[in-house]
Amino acid sequence: MFEILSFRNGDKILKEKKMAKEVKQLMEYIHDCLFGTRYKGELLRQALTEMDWRQNGDTKILEGRRYFYKGFKNRVAIDGSFSSYEAIQDALLRLQIGYEKKKIDLGIVMITSQRSEKSKLGTTKDLVTQEIEMLYPVINLPVIVVLFDLGRPGELYEEKEEPLPDKIVINDPLKGFRSFPKNEDDHKLPVNAEEQAFHDTQKNKKKSRKAAPKEAA
Repeated sequence: MFEILSFRNGDKILKEKKMAKEVKQLMEYIHDCLFGTRYKGELLRQALTEMDWRQNGDTKILEGRRYFYKGFKNRVAIDGSFSSYEAIQDALLRLQIGYEKKKIDLGIVMITSQRSEKSKLGTTKDLVTQEIEMLYPVINLPVIVVLFDLGRPGELYEEKEEPLPDKIVINDPLKGFRSFPKNEDDHKLPVNAEEQAFHDTQKNKKKSRKAAPKEAA
């Protein structure tokens, strides 16, 4: 699950570039790839590569340094981090540099929406809106912020026990499908008519032994 927020006409720029649908599909794909995973860095790079956001000329943030945006396409740069919400300021600064140097027209920040439940700063959406306003005019580029809820790290790998059905259905070649109440001896249920007869015989023997009178000592 994710939410897209637009600031300073970021959504209009995407429409002018005819990239609105593409960016939405990209965010959906990233969410599907990263939800519940532990190590998101490599998976994010792979997802951006597969969606053609790392194959058309990565943009350096500063010349002579090995700082690159996470993704870049048609003068739109993607940056951000899912480690903590506070990474939003670093991402905005990096994108602002590219905007000031005329390398990008729009920045996209991907950030986690998960914050401490004890926070008194309101919703993450409200907090983003306040920060974008407070950082102006230092940070003034058109920007789209995407808030991701990617679940708990490792949630994807946890085994989930599925409840057993109330009845177990067995396909009998002679009588068709039959159902039995669920019980601790389900694994002993007969699978065909011959085994049913044997099962009934054993049950009758047990009843006979219980009913037989004890011999006098």
